[in-house]
Amino acid sequence: MSIALTVPERAQRVVASDLEISILGSCDFPSPLADRLSQAAVHYVGQADRVLLDDRLSRLTEFKEDLGRAPAFELAGPRHRIFFDPSKLKCGIVTCGGLCPGLNNVVRGLVLELNHGYGVRQIVGFRYGYEGMIPRYGHQPLNLTPESVAEIHHEGGTVLGTSRGNQDPKEMVDRLVELGIGVLFVVGGDGTCRGAMTVVAEIKRRGLSIGVIGIPKTIDNDIHFIDRSFGFETSFSAAVDVIKSAHVEAKGAKNGVGLVKCMGRHSGFIACHAALASTDVDFVLIPELPVALEGETGLLRLLERRLVRDAHAVIVVAEGAGQDLCETSGPASTDASGNAKLNDIGVVLRDKIIAHCKSRGLEITLKYLDPSYHIRSVPASPADSVYCWNMARNAVHAALAGNTEMLIGRWHGRFVHVPMPLATRYRKQVDTAGDLWTSVIESTGQPVAFNM
Repeated sequence: MSIALTVPERAQRVVASDLEISILGSCDFPSPLADRLSQAAVHYVGQADRVLLDDRLSRLTEFKEDLGRAPAFELAGPRHRIFFDPSKLKCGIVTCGGLCPGLNNVVRGLVLELNHGYGVRQIVGFRYGYEGMIPRYGHQPLNLTPESVAEIHHEGGTVLGTSRGNQDPKEMVDRLVELGIGVLFVVGGDGTCRGAMTVVAEIKRRGLSIGVIGIPKTIDNDIHFIDRSFGFETSFSAAVDVIKSAHVEAKGAKNGVGLVKCMGRHSGFIACHAALASTDVDFVLIPELPVALEGETGLLRLLERRLVRDAHAVIVVAEGAGQDLCETSGPASTDASGNAKLNDIGVVLRDKIIAHCKSRGLEITLKYLDPSYHIRSVPASPADSVYCWNMARNAVHAALAGNTEMLIGRWHGRFVHVPMPLATRYRKQVDTAGDLWTSVIESTGQPVAFNM
């Protein structure tokens, strides 16, 4: 059974005040968008324009006496009046955490919207994550211009570099003040957002007018209250190609087994979507459900029966699945960001499957494919490229309007402002009682859960 709360359950625990966005002050400057983009009709958004957190009619009946109490996100988009004077504003951009398709697209989008849309000329990129904001590490910021970022979206990775690990927020704010930064754009996942919140706290403590805006980056798609993160579609699409190769290998030998490990430390979204898109997968293992190997309804016996029936099988496993099956030689270690280092469940499954089949006198040919670093390093797909552009431009709109401590997300198909404290309150996981997991079960024919 999943320990994760479903989306409706979490929505019911959120009140309207949880969705309020922090602002730096009154907006005293007219937006230059209409003048700068004279050939385009600028559709300004008012702060009263909101997107309901839970759009089910049954949920709305609870607020029929006062709809203003219904939790709703602030709609993203350009405002008539803005907080900053663009001619004097200097912005910083930092990319943190692991690589993800679309990072360069976001950096490029931020620079182009700031420059072309609002006339902001001073933009710097901090090198190698939050580390680049600390002078003693010796990483000099890059001056970013439309010309310098013109082609970067064709490449994977990030031109700014990235790193993991916490840095002293006091030192980071000192650097922002030293450089005269008015807005810091932070591109990263859950840990990056938590780091950004410590920066905001230090900014508030000093009474400074510096905005911090996040663009959520998580290849695992595990940031809650955001429909999907950029790079996710590219990632599971790349995984589909690997699964197809595993399927070909499996069919090429009698009792062939293709075993593919996908990224997904805590959430199995990539594994699920890649399996559904490929249609060639027999078993999907995700972190949200325990993996039992032994017993009549354990993975090993079910695999055995599938080989008897089809003479081949394909298994997709998320990297965080089945960690209790892995032997550990000592206390769990963590990376620089404090994340527990995972054991390689793919290798463990490979060895246990081979040993089991040998003990049963069943000759198999197993191919293990781990495309993790290939998947996260590829350029963004066309769909993700468009998504990154819209995330970036809406982040700029929010920043110029003086918003802070928030992310740009998409909820019910609309771009919205998501407070960082809310986005980091829960980790999004596959709802094992929901439609996605049901679709996987129907596609693969596997049981709802593997039991002893």
